[in-house]
Amino acid sequence: MTDTENAATDAPERPIRDEDGAIDTALVEQVSQALLLSDLTTLRAVVADMHEADLGALLEALDPEERTRLISLLGRDFDFTALTEVDDSVREEILETLSPETVAEGVRDLDTDDAVYILEDLDEADKQEVLDRLTPAERIVLQQGLDYPEGSAGRRMQSEILAVPAFWTVGQTIDHLRQTDDLPERFFEILVADPAHHFVGSVPLDRLLRTRRPVEIATLVDEDSRSVKATDDIEDVARLFQRYNLIAVPVVDEASRLVGVVTIDDIVDVIEEAADDDVKQLGGVNADEELSDPVREIARSRFSWLFVNLFTSFLAAAVMSLFEAQLSQVVALAILAPVVASQGGNAATQTMTVAVRALATQELGGWNLRRFVTREMIVGLINGVGFALITGLVAALWFGSQGLGVVIAIAMVVNLLAAAMAGVAIPVLLDRFGIDPAVASGTFVTTVTDVVGFFSFLGVAAIWLAHA
Repeated sequence: MTDTENAATDAPERPIRDEDGAIDTALVEQVSQALLLSDLTTLRAVVADMHEADLGALLEALDPEERTRLISLLGRDFDFTALTEVDDSVREEILETLSPETVAEGVRDLDTDDAVYILEDLDEADKQEVLDRLTPAERIVLQQGLDYPEGSAGRRMQSEILAVPAFWTVGQTIDHLRQTDDLPERFFEILVADPAHHFVGSVPLDRLLRTRRPVEIATLVDEDSRSVKATDDIEDVARLFQRYNLIAVPVVDEASRLVGVVTIDDIVDVIEEAADDDVKQLGGVNADEELSDPVREIARSRFSWLFVNLFTSFLAAAVMSLFEAQLSQVVALAILAPVVASQGGNAATQTMTVAVRALATQELGGWNLRRFVTREMIVGLINGVGFALITGLVAALWFGSQGLGVVIAIAMVVNLLAAAMAGVAIPVLLDRFGIDPAVASGTFVTTVTDVVGFFSFLGVAAIWLAHA
């Protein structure tokens, strides 16, 4: 054994992540040093058995040139599944630097859903180069997944499935499981298909193992077995998992033939991605933006919504200009007007966030929509009265004017009611017109509360000043 091997063997095992869950800095430095020295022994000792999620975090922590070098040095010891765990921009950057031969060798041993997830980021020419280096059987399976629409169940499914005929016995099925080498890596139920490979139903593993060997599989088939079509939207499939507490669901083509299975690990990623997209879009940020994106791309993607926001801000300013005479008479109006608008904007954002999320999960419709609107209006009225009392008292004491306190109190009630209505109506209307409410709601809702807030406060103030 060489000195390097002895050092790698005797070195204490480093923690992979720190107390905050981030990849350990000392581990990153150790890998960087090993890459600099081309110390393959240390790299294998540290990285080879690392979980793909940890390996993905390590890749993101390394410098761009180190990522490619790590993959090249490890060769077949590098788990390409780790590329499904990194930001899209990092994965695209890595794939651009790897040869088609390396990518083909890396995806060859992956589950089809992971391989498709990696290959779909390549442009058509590079994708075809990789596919051409696979065996015909491997190429057909991956091409089938890539041919399904982006965001469909077909893109996320594993083509490796376990299906048996209904006339088999429990004993035959168990023997088949024990004797077959190319079973899926993980499975939770036995799928049942007819001779034409049409989906019949499924049998949970626990029910199979608790049943005597002579019993036919047909008697164990779950009558409530669900399947999805390969063309179904993956977010709709995710809602099916949430609603019925599923672990896996078979995927069928238009002729109801089994083509794959979607499992819970993929659905967790889908739910996380959907939530991440909603949070970003509510803030006017591109859903595809990642922490690793270049500054120029981020600035360009954010500019459009900032420009829209600038335009709507001028609209609110135009409303204030209508009351220029009153503002010049009473300076307190200019000081207090933003308070009303800001409070309405915050209240509207609260309602809008709940509404957008309910629309995304298909919980806002029919009688539920009416109940939600009524609830939010009552909440707006209660909060409006509460804050009217607070702001009215503060304004009256601050500026020594009871009339000004009454003005801002009335405006506060009006604006919080408008905020509640806008927070529901705008997302619902955008959704009805086929516009993603998560993308556009924020700007329009803020505009409504600004305009209503300024107009109600300054309008009531104008009436008060006219009779003062």
